[in-house]
Amino acid sequence: MIIWLPSYPKSGNTFLRSLLTAYLFTKDGKFNFDVLKNINQFPNNITFEKLGIDISNEREVIKNYIKVQEETNKRDGQGIRFLKTHSTLQDIDGHKFTNLNNCLGAIYIVRDPRDIAKSYSNHYQTSLDDAINEMKNFKISGGIKNSKDRKSETIVHIGSWSSHYASWKEFDKVDRYLLIKYEDLVEETEKTFLKVLTFICKITKKKLDLDKNKLKNVLNTTTFSNLQNLEKKNGFGEASNLNGKKITFFKYGAKNNWKNFLTSENKKTIEDLFKEEMKELGYL
Repeated sequence: MIIWLPSYPKSGNTFLRSLLTAYLFTKDGKFNFDVLKNINQFPNNITFEKLGIDISNEREVIKNYIKVQEETNKRDGQGIRFLKTHSTLQDIDGHKFTNLNNCLGAIYIVRDPRDIAKSYSNHYQTSLDDAINEMKNFKISGGIKNSKDRKSETIVHIGSWSSHYASWKEFDKVDRYLLIKYEDLVEETEKTFLKVLTFICKITKKKLDLDKNKLKNVLNTTTFSNLQNLEKKNGFGEASNLNGKKITFFKYGAKNNWKNFLTSENKKTIEDLFKEEMKELGYL
């Protein structure tokens, strides 16, 4: 069964996946980029191709979301599979993204949209104004045919920052939802990560048997500075490649304080756009 790790882009999904894969998929808790492969992205064209779905037809991809999840669960048997997604949970053309027959729950990672703006701007090499404009509209990413990066071929319906956040709260109605703020994950990593592990045990109906030595290694090897060093040494496959130039993925992290980057106009625009959600989350 699937456990979703949804987030709007540049919200800290990679950090959470680093913690999870280091703890769940290594013997000693020592992180490296290869272990991230244990948590795949959905949708992913390669998976759809294997089932004979025409990936050049967007409608065919959308209407087969659940079929692909069903086939994935059949292969996994009674196992648990974590899947990262930037997709909205909103219905697209009358088709649902997932259902409770195929998943156990969702761990949603949210981040202050004022901080997302700068990270988004760097990742896509666009202006802050353009980044903010993208965040307010119903964004669709991917769909780049014959891309050298297969991830860029997959069309993902993201939505706006606010609609994305609101859509995934549907899982809260059935008590299968954990909201994680990126800021808490950075400032209180151990405490917040333990909440994640506890939630996973709850929805999988297992007892948490914490390996403290392994956890210590996880925390020591997933610091932002260590992730930066790993990227400098080995590169990082999820970094953007624009016009043949690799864009640094682990660039700002906790230092990405919106107060250092946003103009007063940028700040006002974001706060006006997302006032209700930011108040709900304690960002205002």
